[in-house]
Amino acid sequence: MHEHRLCNEQIRSHSDSTASNQQSFWGFSMSASSSTAATLSWSSSSFFQSFGNTVNESVKLPDKRSVLLVLAQKKAKKTRKIILKEDVAELGKKGQLLDVKAGFYRNYLHPMGKAQIVTPLLLKEMKMEEERIEAEKKRVKEEAQQLALIFETVGAFKVKRKGGKGKQIFGSVTAQDVVDIIKAQLQRDVDKKIVVLPEIRETGEYIAQLKLHPEVTARIRLNVFAN
Repeated sequence: MHEHRLCNEQIRSHSDSTASNQQSFWGFSMSASSSTAATLSWSSSSFFQSFGNTVNESVKLPDKRSVLLVLAQKKAKKTRKIILKEDVAELGKKGQLLDVKAGFYRNYLHPMGKAQIVTPLLLKEMKMEEERIEAEKKRVKEEAQQLALIFETVGAFKVKRKGGKGKQIFGSVTAQDVVDIIKAQLQRDVDKKIVVLPEIRETGEYIAQLKLHPEVTARIRLNVFAN
């Protein structure tokens, strides 16, 4: 009996010890699990907060100036700078530089041969042509000025006509008469279209004009007398 009671006490003591160890083990496990969960919760919160900040920093909406610049570039692509190769009704004159819609140029002006795209090379050629034309205009004007000086310093051109009663002459002095006189006295050909005369039906001295150039007019004296 004594041995049996001792055995039961040993078993009970072992059971209490085992339970205590289990409680201590599970207590540690639960504490560790709770700590791990808290750690994971904090880490997850920090990660998503950091990720959110990164997204906010990297995804930025364009400012107003950028939007306007993009719109302006898109609008510019829809037009073409062209030069007209001939007069186009309600659009412009030959040689005029214009900005037109790309579709209008592509579908009408270009196929009809009425215009071409302006390029740096074309602009250079146009500038050279303009300079050549200006040089030619300057040369023609200078020649007209020299000719006008000759006409105005040569003296009066004598025009002979059959006289009538008093100062009257038969007929009148015409532009062709002036052309013939200039040819006879100066050996120069003049187009009668540039001769401007007053009405001459009497003897006397008159002033005629020669439109040698849009900016140069020569004044010549005509001495009309009767034979």
